[in-house]
Amino acid sequence: MLGKLTGFDDTIVAVATAPGIGAIAVIRLSGPKAYDISNSLFPAKNLHQQASHTLHFGALTAGGKVIDEVVLSLYKGPRSYTGEDVIEISCHGSPYIQQQIIDATVQAGARLAKPGEFTQRAFLNGKLDLTQAESVADLIASNSAASHQTAMQQMRGGFSRELHALREQLITFSALIELELDFSQEDVEFADRTRLYALVTEATTVLRHLIESFRMGNVIKNGVNTAIVGKPNAGKSTLLNTLLNENRAIVSDIAGTTRDTIEEVLNIDGIMFRLIDTAGIRESNDTIESIGVQKTMEKIKEAGVVVYLFDVNELTATDIRNQIAAFEADGINYLLAGNKTDIAGEAAIRAKFEGIPDILFLSAKKHDHIQELKDTLVHKVIAGDINTEDTIITNARHHAALQEVLQSLQEVKAGMDNGLPGDLLSLDIRRSLHYLGEITGEVTNEDRLDYIFSKFCIGK
Repeated sequence: MLGKLTGFDDTIVAVATAPGIGAIAVIRLSGPKAYDISNSLFPAKNLHQQASHTLHFGALTAGGKVIDEVVLSLYKGPRSYTGEDVIEISCHGSPYIQQQIIDATVQAGARLAKPGEFTQRAFLNGKLDLTQAESVADLIASNSAASHQTAMQQMRGGFSRELHALREQLITFSALIELELDFSQEDVEFADRTRLYALVTEATTVLRHLIESFRMGNVIKNGVNTAIVGKPNAGKSTLLNTLLNENRAIVSDIAGTTRDTIEEVLNIDGIMFRLIDTAGIRESNDTIESIGVQKTMEKIKEAGVVVYLFDVNELTATDIRNQIAAFEADGINYLLAGNKTDIAGEAAIRAKFEGIPDILFLSAKKHDHIQELKDTLVHKVIAGDINTEDTIITNARHHAALQEVLQSLQEVKAGMDNGLPGDLLSLDIRRSLHYLGEITGEVTNEDRLDYIFSKFCIGK
């Protein structure tokens, strides 16, 4: 299938920089006619005679008119990002100039690139595997130090190396077991069952670790929906403003001021928390407020963590125990935050709620214990420190495939425990090889590739 897909015979073009006005824009061409097309628009010199990885300044023209003064970066295949001939045109960042250059290259024989097509060609030409290609999109979309480092680690091939090593060993054992089938009459074993058992045991441990890392990886990549809930006038909007260090939500002493949800993003230690300030939970005859309360209940169900904020001067220990029971019955990941401790004093409040563990007492108005709240939020979603040097799974496709690999290897192990013949063991090994290959792209199809790369930005 890959042989069919790699037969590119056209040249693509796209703007590689962000849309809009800027000092500089970069337009990228890739394909067999990249040099011919650029040469026809760049009369200053013959680009075919220039060395790869060099820069050339001059006027870019079309129809006898100068479009712009540009710098051309030359990359001759296979020493390029895509593995093909690539030329990047650095021009002034006017959208009009960019469009003029794009139109001129299309008139000269290029076509507009599809989303992710440059990276797709890099994958199909063997410049990077599928996990590395997907990490390019993650790197572009990274919005925190943790997501950046995780994407960089995968783009450098850390995850791929682990999978390739396992796949190669399984291929060897699979071949030896299948060879045994050709000598079934002689009753010989070419594959060392003891070594295979040890490999499967070790691989199972590694796979479980990778699968478990997806929880952390998903948090790093996508952030965490964090609902701030509680009764009216508990100080939810004040807490949101304090966490954001700005007056984002309206604050007043009138219960029910917040009628709809307000959402903002806060970066805490590299984790993106999508904070949702919700309407106070209470029964109301006000139609609008009732709708707000209904939305609050929906946000609680959707949240990765719920911050239950309560006024320590209003609620009792019994109220909090009842709320804990309700959260635990619904399987909600919650954090208890007792607000307004500045009114009665923290010592008296702690005595009031003695016996209820894990309540974080704070004053949103006075900014007391806000950093402790942030630290607790991070701990709620990630147990322990983030080590981005480890392989962390952030891709749901990889996670699903790894689960299939694990199941297959567990069946191989169970088969050896039960003395299954080699032909049945071989089926389970081949199944695990299939899903390993799906992750790295060694087993794929055109529709899957089109779907994966369609989520990239144009120009990459």
